[in-house]
Amino acid sequence: MEALLVSITDTAKALNLGRTSIYALINDGKLDTRKMGRRRLVTVASIKRLAGELD
Repeated sequence: MEALLVSITDTAKALNLGRTSIYALINDGKLDTRKMGRRRLVTVASIKRLAGELD
């Protein structure tokens, strides 16, 4: 089963960006997140959508 949510750090690694850039993309509405307890996780669907826009 494929993960549906990933951490900020894993998102940064996947997109080859820094954590600050990931938070900027979240604030701009380009990455969707979900709150799980105290953790903020990024949806894999929004990462794929963003990567498709960058191509």
